Amino acid sequence: MIRRALLLATLITSCSFCAMASQLSITAVAKAADQLKPAHTACNPVQFKKMKKQLADWADFARYRKADARLPPPNPKRPRVVFMGDSITDIWGRVPGTGKFFPGKPYINRGISGQTTEQMLLRFQQDVIDLHPAVVVILAGTNDIAGNTGQETNRMIENDFRSMTELAQVNKIKVVIASITPAADFWWRPSVDPIARIRVMDAWLRSFSKRHGFVYLDYYNAMAEPDGAMKPGLSFDGVHPNAKGFSIMAPLAERAIAKALHNKQ
Repeated sequence: MIRRALLLATLITSCSFCAMASQLSITAVAKAADQLKPAHTACNPVQFKKMKKQLADWADFARYRKADARLPPPNPKRPRVVFMGDSITDIWGRVPGTGKFFPGKPYINRGISGQTTEQMLLRFQQDVIDLHPAVVVILAGTNDIAGNTGQETNRMIENDFRSMTELAQVNKIKVVIASITPAADFWWRPSVDPIARIRVMDAWLRSFSKRHGFVYLDYYNAMAEPDGAMKPGLSFDGVHPNAKGFSIMAPLAERAIAKALHNKQ
């Protein structure tokens, strides 16, 4: 609610600036715009449209609403698996150069680019529970560390994982928790140094999974250089895997899913 209020305040301030600008001289407008660049930028029509959409549907329920409604009930003989995540899940099999997303398997991709764990938690009912999967694979945390929806403490991220897994357990869904994949930097947040924090969060995710009987899916150690960067040749940009990167992730995910299906959680 606080973030929605701040975003609304930004919209109001931005558009107030644009209205005032029409009453000023061209010189005064140029000078004011230079001094208030954030407000001026926020009033850009493209940015305004994006912010308005985010205010209206912050968790992006609309992205998969129709697709979820079209899904038939799962086949008991072929357990359904939902992959919940951000862009690393979203692009898998959908973007050229990422390979295929588990062809022939009853696996459902519910990744949304740019999302944080708090947004995933909000849509967990719609995009996971209501699909009645046997297993959910949660890959999240990159955008939380990047601060996509504001600064977050590790505790805040941990609480979102706690809530998602509790919802899964109550609904008899087996849980696979994936490590955050390695990255030396985030090109969209150059001021953030993610290496140490990714390692800390992955250590917590591993420990949390062990304590609660979840399956921990370790992408990190299969894909990381000693310095914490993603290994050369596995990604487009040091963050998002390419076909070679996903070819490493796929069998690891398959083994984790098989283990979860046989586990008593």
